Amino acid sequence: MTSWLDHTVNGLIIGNIYALIAVGLALIFGVSNLINFAHGSVYMIGAYTGWVCVAAIGTPLPLTLLGVVVGCAALGILIERFGLRPLQGAPRIAPLLATIGIGLVLEQIAQLIFSPDPRALPSQLPAWRLPLGSGSIGALDLFIAAVGVVSTAVLYGFLRFTHLGWAVRATAQDRDAALQMGIDVHRVNQVVFAIASALGGLSGVLVGMYFNNIFPAMGFQATLKGFVAELIGGVGSVPGAVAGSLLLGLIESYGVALLGTSYRNLFAFLILIAVLVWRPNGIFSSTRQVPPEPLTGTFIAPSKPVHVPRWAYAAATAIFLALPLIWRDSYIIQTLTNAWLYGMLALSLTLVAGTTGQMSLGHAGLLAIGGYASALLALDLGVPVPLALLLAGFITAALGTLLIFPAFRLRGHYVAIATLAIGEIVGLVILNWEGLTRGPIGVVGIPPLEFFGLPLYDTSALYWVSFTIMVLLALLQWRLTQYHLGRALRAIREDDVAARAFGISLNRYKGLAFAFSGFVAGLSGAITAHMYSYINHETFNTQISLLALTMIILGGMGNIFGAIVGAVALIGLPEMFRAVAEYRILLYGIVLLLLVRFRPQGLMGTV
Repeated sequence: MTSWLDHTVNGLIIGNIYALIAVGLALIFGVSNLINFAHGSVYMIGAYTGWVCVAAIGTPLPLTLLGVVVGCAALGILIERFGLRPLQGAPRIAPLLATIGIGLVLEQIAQLIFSPDPRALPSQLPAWRLPLGSGSIGALDLFIAAVGVVSTAVLYGFLRFTHLGWAVRATAQDRDAALQMGIDVHRVNQVVFAIASALGGLSGVLVGMYFNNIFPAMGFQATLKGFVAELIGGVGSVPGAVAGSLLLGLIESYGVALLGTSYRNLFAFLILIAVLVWRPNGIFSSTRQVPPEPLTGTFIAPSKPVHVPRWAYAAATAIFLALPLIWRDSYIIQTLTNAWLYGMLALSLTLVAGTTGQMSLGHAGLLAIGGYASALLALDLGVPVPLALLLAGFITAALGTLLIFPAFRLRGHYVAIATLAIGEIVGLVILNWEGLTRGPIGVVGIPPLEFFGLPLYDTSALYWVSFTIMVLLALLQWRLTQYHLGRALRAIREDDVAARAFGISLNRYKGLAFAFSGFVAGLSGAITAHMYSYINHETFNTQISLLALTMIILGGMGNIFGAIVGAVALIGLPEMFRAVAEYRILLYGIVLLLLVRFRPQGLMGTV
């Protein structure tokens, strides 16, 4: 059995790596008040830059690290200059969405260049290990610890003793006052992004050497771990980020020793939720700190919705209902069926994020709850499929609202992070609760959809069922938002403080919005499970949540018809042009960036 000393050493080493990520995130948040979702992609680029240096060029370790630092610092400057600076006058959520798009683009470019397959990144240090009590410590362990300590010391000296460091600290304390004192805040932003990206890239190459493995999707989990570490220590606090990272590394290492590696990420996200709920300013922060400010209006840009006459809705419905009778291509029909299922997901998200102003990045977790609930009800309890679908919707509504309820008291960026963590927790619980969910094997042999006892295998029949359910849900959502409920939700979106002053119960109406949203998303996940007869913990991943977010921004936040238009545009069109299927996620990222920059109100306008 591995000694506890080994687990302690491993925890501290991993904590040092997390610290390089978290410090960069803290610097960026301190100066720009921005949670940078692209930071993990820079971390991944650093790992691949190291691989090119080591495997392709054969540079010695000092030159490898220098190449990573310089390359990632340059990438950070480009992200700040061309991706984020043009959004200075936009709503505060816009840069956050832009970083999501930048992250998608960088990840897909790496995947296209290097392929999705993992690659080995060998350590350039000797493989000796030094016995230490009942454990041991290796050269790479000592090197990572030294890099963490030296990087922290250099950063401290820079911020404490240099004129540019003073400018960074002044900008972090009061950006407007720094601007009035003659500080070039654009230069400060560039410097901060360069430093943060250099540290992120350095951590990426060190992780690659430590585990001898890198892959294009490695940045997402690293970003989440950096967020957790930063939040534990206090958002925007560099010392807090270091302390939080070391604490997170130790908790993960001890947790793995007790329960196994499959629980490693679950510890991080549970800690994140606990910190967000009970001490959102961080456990190392002062209790006198002001709570985080809200992101007023989230992402609602002033616009007039595109007017569509009712006869046009009726005509479009009739055309799409008749399409399987006119167009016999089963692949196209199946593609549009998928678009209708994503349309349901987009409907559920646009009610929460668009109408209510609660930015959710974990909606794929609701799909997973609905899919597993319906599949297990039908398989294990013999519930008829139509009833299982309906029950799955109600189960998702209840369980999803219960899970998100602790986040109702959060504001701003914290809501997005909390929902993202909850979505990840759902997937990890599904992975580890083998007695109920079958664990990594997944659920097989799920009964097909049926109509009055007759199984539906025909592609056209599945198309009609999905389209009809989506239209009915859209009409129900439209009806709900036309009267008092819709006005109350939009009031919360625009100014929750003013809404509460007018007697609107924030928790009640947020709960209603998430309950209906969960019902719609759960129904979509349930139909998906029965349609494909197999699901596992990876079927409904976080990438689906980001795709749904792109859909509702494309269509127009809060716009019901726009959500469906966005689903058809991002699911139907790329599938119809199969030659670009390999570039689909890259396309999503580019579309998100262009929308945030040039058409924030979406194609159909916001409501």
